[in-house]
Amino acid sequence: MGKIVSQVKFSEKITYSTGILGQNLIYNLMAMYILFYFTDILLIPASIASIIIIIASLWDAVNDPIMGMIADNTRSRWGKFRPYLIFGSFFIGIITVLNFSNGFTNYNSKIIFAAVTYIFWGMIFTSCDIPIWALSSVVSSSSKQRDQQVTFGKVGATIGVVISSVLSVPILNMFGGERSSTAYFYLALIFAGTGCLLMFITGLFSRERIKPNKEKTPFRENIKTIIYNKPLLLLMVALFVVNFINSIRQSVQIYFAVYTWGDANYMTLIGLSLVIGMLFGMILSPFLLSKYKKRSIYIITCIIASVVSAIPYFIDYSNVVLGLIFIGLSFLFSGIAMIVTTSMLMDTIDWAEYQNNFRSEGIVFSMNTFLTKLGATISRVILGISLVVLKYVENAPRTEKLQSGFSFMVFIIPSIAFILAIIPIYFYNLDEEKLKSIKSKLLERRDNNG
Repeated sequence: MGKIVSQVKFSEKITYSTGILGQNLIYNLMAMYILFYFTDILLIPASIASIIIIIASLWDAVNDPIMGMIADNTRSRWGKFRPYLIFGSFFIGIITVLNFSNGFTNYNSKIIFAAVTYIFWGMIFTSCDIPIWALSSVVSSSSKQRDQQVTFGKVGATIGVVISSVLSVPILNMFGGERSSTAYFYLALIFAGTGCLLMFITGLFSRERIKPNKEKTPFRENIKTIIYNKPLLLLMVALFVVNFINSIRQSVQIYFAVYTWGDANYMTLIGLSLVIGMLFGMILSPFLLSKYKKRSIYIITCIIASVVSAIPYFIDYSNVVLGLIFIGLSFLFSGIAMIVTTSMLMDTIDWAEYQNNFRSEGIVFSMNTFLTKLGATISRVILGISLVVLKYVENAPRTEKLQSGFSFMVFIIPSIAFILAIIPIYFYNLDEEKLKSIKSKLLERRDNNG
């Protein structure tokens, strides 16, 4: 196998970052607007919209690990993961636009089209989502280089989130406003077209430096990578909670802006606050990782984030300036947690390779993407149930009950979740000293197998 080239060029990191930026233009579009589009544009009842999302999530539970194993067993001139970005990205663009192209007037046809396109969106998105994140684990054998690659990726993701958050309302207004179905079609066309092109470019210009084993990995061995990997199982619980925190805030964002603060245009300011905080957190992360243990960084970060998240609710959740400041601070710590957990995820891949003598990035990252989607799904289901409990009626006047309810979801639910996210990592024991020994032995093993 030869020695692994560890250095990743800056231009490649930028390319990777822009690819994930594009991916998140698409993902955040769906996270922010698909439920609102179902309930307020198509006038599908919130209960039925929630059922559609639950069904899609159940299929993702099967689809994500399958895609991870397919990627792990891919052998091509482009590598294991790049082919899916090169050849699959444009299909994501098409299915995303179709989700916002529901022109049916018949009630049943409208629901069937919404369900089918949303379920297919999840399947097709997975075909690129797992490979683009797994790519960060094979660009180098160096933990430092991989952490930098993850940081660039997460920064790109955050910029994608802010671009979609900041520009979505002006684009909607340009084509008819937030209550126009045509406006959502053009919004999807712009974001999906840009996003799939950037993902395609990433597939073309990235490199996979850790080469896979020549032999393909059997299904049973892939499953072992998960169920006998205690550090990964603990990390999966934490990842789910962290992803849920971000998803619940994204899902309720438009309702919060419209019904608590009284204007959808506040979405732009929320997006700016979010991105500034998260970018600072992500940029700070490599420095923290070079100085302190990952487990310690994560636990302290979650404690501070929990406190910061709750403050606006108890002071004055209707105060826009106060809310924006603390949303930004909360996302700063959320950004640190995201970088640290992704770095830890790649450590569990090394640990599994050391234990099993084969490397399965795809199946491990498939669990990460599944947990991201599961967090998004649970958050949308909670939002759907909350809409029913709060007696939400589309286009109805603002009420104190709606304002308080949406504020609770933005501030208090994340605060509680940050504390819960600490519990699994308290038992996580894959520390830096153990990893140093493991990585040294892996490099020696790869050279001997060369």
